[in-house]
Amino acid sequence: MEIGVERRGAVEVWTIEGEARRNSLTVAFLRDLRGRVEAAGADRTLRAVVLTGAGDRAFCAGADLKERARMTDAEVHGFHAAVRDGLRGIERAPQPFVAALNGVALGGGLELALACDLRIAAEGVEVGLPEVGLGIIPGAGGTVRLPRLVGVARAKDLILTARRVGAAEALAMGLLSRVVPAARLREDAVALAEQVARNAPISLRQAKRAVDDGFHLSLDEALALENRLYQDCLASKDRVEALRAFAEKRPPVFRGE
Repeated sequence: MEIGVERRGAVEVWTIEGEARRNSLTVAFLRDLRGRVEAAGADRTLRAVVLTGAGDRAFCAGADLKERARMTDAEVHGFHAAVRDGLRGIERAPQPFVAALNGVALGGGLELALACDLRIAAEGVEVGLPEVGLGIIPGAGGTVRLPRLVGVARAKDLILTARRVGAAEALAMGLLSRVVPAARLREDAVALAEQVARNAPISLRQAKRAVDDGFHLSLDEALALENRLYQDCLASKDRVEALRAFAEKRPPVFRGE
């Protein structure tokens, strides 16, 4: 098993079980990730996912270079496609994903974190996209997602220098959502996911789509998309439940309907 799963109420914690290889991306991991994401999409009781790595050295150090060295050119292309598809699966999942960076996130590992909706890191963690120093470029969304997150100037600074940055700098530039002591990382990540999970599932899904799909659109197109997604929320039973709960001064019980 490449991904360990722990259920915490409406939240699941997915742990990359590859500590010895610094939780690197493998063919087996990508296969497991695809299955987990598909299952999550069909699970109406699952409201948020925390993704982290085993141990304290690495969240994910990128592709498993030992495995890559044994691949044919065709297999390398297939692996690259599987990485890109896996990351898009996370983005398209109805649940928000929280990346809990327990150690370094480099190359494809940082790209994996960038595909998540929120990123929380332990103090002392370093992140980076070292690809141009290896004769390639970030090819699993790094040149696309990072500029959208931190701006073009900061993204080029990281990508073209291939430098690593610490958690404090990554937080200051907006790459990370939060930085916490290492001893609290998992519990704080779960608490963040639980805070998300308390909200209406349809609203979470539509809000995620509005931000992700609307970012590249013109202002008028993005506003029109937002309105369509908003209308879907208005028609939901959860909206009626929220209004009733407010009037009755109690927490709402959302069912994703």
